[in-house]
This record gives sequence, structure tokens and C-alpha cells, in this order.
Amino acid sequence: MTSELPIDPDTPPRPLHLQPSALVWVFCGGIVGTGLRYWIEALWPTPDAGWPWATFVINLSGAFLLGALLGGLASLGADDGWRQRIRLLVGTGMCGSFTTYSTFALEISLLGRDGAWPTAVAYAVVSVVGGVLAAWVGIVLAEKAIGRSGARA
Repeated sequence: MTSELPIDPDTPPRPLHLQPSALVWVFCGGIVGTGLRYWIEALWPTPDAGWPWATFVINLSGAFLLGALLGGLASLGADDGWRQRIRLLVGTGMCGSFTTYSTFALEISLLGRDGAWPTAVAYAVVSVVGGVLAAWVGIVLAEKAIGRSGARA
């Protein structure tokens, strides 16, 4: 599935982002990720001028999951076939719609507007640094897990 075969052999294959099948995988994953984010945000509302825990946990867990997924898939081989479909479904679709930069940015702005500048700055810094660390830990753990299971096979 790296590229659809053209009908005319002189026509180059469509890029992945223009292939209808790839868009379907992303769309299906997006439904799941968006639903999960909505559900968590509804269960864990943010108090006025308080730390936005739901978005914080969503973004860090999403970064970890995306790192683990991509690290694991990369350890298993080339980005084609089932690995590419899983990346599109879970990585681009689910993780992409589950995590939320726009809500993160809005919450920082609202904290600043409400005079909670120390919380806004701390939330911004801890979220970005924590997200990078979570993705890195996910990559490392997935690569170790794949390496161990690959050694058994």
C-alpha cells in the first residue's frame, strides 16, 4: 500500500496522502481518538485557573503511545503493508485526533487571561518537555520489546 498502481503505466503512483484507502484508515482512527478525548475531557473537567489535567494526561499519553507505535513499527520493517495501515489508523488517525495542540494553546491563553501566569508557564513547559520525554520513553520501550520478541523468534 505504499502507492496505488496507476492504470496507465506512464502515470506515476498517487502519493499516500491522496490515496482514498489511506484516508479511510486515518478517518476511522480519528473517530476513536476524538471520542476518547471527548470522554476524558467530560469526565475530568478543568477547574477555573487550575491545571488542565485532562488535556495534560491526554497529550502525554498520546505522545507515549505514538512514540511506542512508531518505534515498534520501525523496528519491525519498512513502512508498507499492514505496518503502514496500523500507522495510519493508530498513529495519524487515533493519536492525531486524541492529542490536542489547539486545546493546549487555548488553556494556556485562558490561564494567562485569568492571571494564573505561573500555572500557564509551568503547564506549557511541563507539557512540551513531558511530551518529548513520553515519546522518547515509548520509542525506547517499544524497541526493547520488539528486540526481545525478535530474539525469541
